[in-house]
Amino acid sequence: SPCGKPMWRAHVESPSFVMTPRLSLVMKCFLEQGILVQDRDRLKKRYLFSSRFLLDLASLLPTDLLYLYFGIHQPLVRVNRFLRISRLNEAMDRMETRTSYPNTFRISKLMLYIFVLIHWNACIYFALSSYIGFGADRWVYPNISDPVFAPVRHQYIYCFWFSALIFTTVGDTPLPEREEEYLFMIADLLIAVLVFASVVGNVGNVITNLRDRDNVFFPNHELVRGYLRNRYISKQLRNRVNDWYQHLYINRKITRENEILQQLPVQLQTEIAVSVHLPTLSKVTIFQNCETSLLEELVLKLIPQVYSPGEYVCRKGDVGHEMYIIKDGKLAVVADDGVTQFAVLSDGNFFGEISILNIKGNKSGNRRTANIRSIGHSDLFSLSKEDLTDVLSEFPAAKRHLEEKGRQILTKMGMLVEAAEGEEEQEEDKVEVKVERLEGNLNTLQTKLARLMAELESSNRKILTRVEQLELETEGWEDNPPEEGGGDGGGEGGEVEKEGEEQAKGTKREDEGEGKDEGYGEEKGGEGGETKETERRGQEDM
Repeated sequence: SPCGKPMWRAHVESPSFVMTPRLSLVMKCFLEQGILVQDRDRLKKRYLFSSRFLLDLASLLPTDLLYLYFGIHQPLVRVNRFLRISRLNEAMDRMETRTSYPNTFRISKLMLYIFVLIHWNACIYFALSSYIGFGADRWVYPNISDPVFAPVRHQYIYCFWFSALIFTTVGDTPLPEREEEYLFMIADLLIAVLVFASVVGNVGNVITNLRDRDNVFFPNHELVRGYLRNRYISKQLRNRVNDWYQHLYINRKITRENEILQQLPVQLQTEIAVSVHLPTLSKVTIFQNCETSLLEELVLKLIPQVYSPGEYVCRKGDVGHEMYIIKDGKLAVVADDGVTQFAVLSDGNFFGEISILNIKGNKSGNRRTANIRSIGHSDLFSLSKEDLTDVLSEFPAAKRHLEEKGRQILTKMGMLVEAAEGEEEQEEDKVEVKVERLEGNLNTLQTKLARLMAELESSNRKILTRVEQLELETEGWEDNPPEEGGGDGGGEGGEVEKEGEEQAKGTKREDEGEGKDEGYGEEKGGEGGETKETERRGQEDM
């Protein structure tokens, strides 16, 4: 990354950053809307207005000049350097994510922290001994007037050793005699418990990570061995399984590459697969001179497989579902008796490519034509027919190219029926004609369906109109009920006449509606007949 480590000092030399250890402005790249910003002026402005700038500025204050006033035996004047401890933590985190050996780095970082803690504790022990008095009792540092304990080097080694004894809880330290000494020992013992727990926890995490890594890279041998033992599998077969696992582990063979790389983006998966498998795939004759994008798609489909000595990869007459590319090892083409060898295949050879192309006129169809057996442990790549078909569906030109190459190979082998090519073309023409007829019938049905939908919508509107009219005519019936008495006779006669007129009108409307409905039924009947005729023609075409 051009950003570098945050603990380093950086200056800009166009067009990129150059990391130098000199004291200068600390500038870091930053992302803005997903774009890496490296402009010097923008970096400077962002850094000067951040809280990090104040901490870095305070940590760089020349407090060392205070030694001229307090003397060189006052290290607290440089305590402002601790303000940069966040930089140290950030640098450690970034180094752990970038290193190729994270577990080793974690152990080294833990040992460094323990060393620093012991160093600080040794300094506090020496300061406490100076406060109590050197040689005042057996617990403090001996009297420095003694020439043996006077050298500074001896003082540091003794204090460091004493501090290490406390943190390792060995128990060979002298017993404290003063309150200050008791308090110091209590604090150190509590810290020692935390240090011990941290060491055990980190070491346990490292071991767990190593085991998880092995489980991801290699199949779980313990589960398989337990299954074989519970099912009373023969000893010979169990030994073959153990040899297979041993070969994988010793030679660091990985059989689950696709699962390991699943968490990466597709582009990175493709680049990794291309760098690992593309040279092997390019050796296959039918894939030579193919476009690079096709090969990049195919390398993601390659599945690594490992075969044990004497194991058959394929047998004569088996249905071929995949082709094989030999990465490492040797395989023999043997007769049906399993003894006679016709040929030996080695690194870079391939077989089974014709059976996955489905070439018309192939005399053997998609059947295997030979017995292939592994001589020793062999590493192969397999490419299934389904994966190849899926990829070629997006590359029709490449599909025709591969089929043409396959026909050429079959012609040289004498395994191609030439008459099959003409029959294939005739079948393709018939299929095209049938497809055109079906498309025409489909268009006709769609037109009639649209017409029926329009007529249905018109009928719905007419029914709604009739319902609204009936609602309007019956609104006054509830508000004006008929009155009793002689005077009501004339009213009843008038109402009867009105009802008779309304019934006549309603009968007339119903007659008109029935006439229209009958016409509509005739149209439906005619269209239904045409629909049946169209379906009959479609069935004949099929």
